[in-house]
Amino acid sequence: MSDIDETISEAVELGSESRLNSIIALLVALAATFMAVCNVKDGNIVQAMQQAQANALDQWSYYQAKGMKLNLAESMLDQLTLQRAILTDQKFAPLIDQKIASYQGQVKKYDKEKADIKKQAEGFQKEYDALNFRDDQFDMNEACLSVAIALFGITALTKKRWLLGLASVFMFFGVLFGLAGFLGWSIHPDFLARVLS
Repeated sequence: MSDIDETISEAVELGSESRLNSIIALLVALAATFMAVCNVKDGNIVQAMQQAQANALDQWSYYQAKGMKLNLAESMLDQLTLQRAILTDQKFAPLIDQKIASYQGQVKKYDKEKADIKKQAEGFQKEYDALNFRDDQFDMNEACLSVAIALFGITALTKKRWLLGLASVFMFFGVLFGLAGFLGWSIHPDFLARVLS
């Protein structure tokens, strides 16, 4: 009778281990697949971030150039205004008045263009920040799912069911951050992002 009990016990144990390994294999496959899809999306977000950052830098450079043109126009306007004030020969007055009007127009134009360029540059910065928020979500997704997969592997080796629970918690958060990135949810691990940046 003892041999039968031992054989049944071993069979139950092997069946239980086999079921545990099947569950682990399924969870690893799901986690790895979801992580791969999220990595593709994250790569696209990083490319968009790079483009937004390049656009912002271009706009700020353009803003600086307009600022230099504005300063030059203001300087010329000051010079011409001063020359007009001390001019004694009135036959040159209309020419100087024409130049003064031209530079006044340039000053207004550059001032307006600077404001428009600044608005565009700030818009690109906001776009970059929004993309970075989603990039952080996908980074956390990848980190959590990587830890989950590692814990699933350890669980398969050690047969410790509590490790399966711990791995499942990491998988849950990995999927949560991935879905947040895809669906635009405002879930963001600020404290982790600061620590890891």
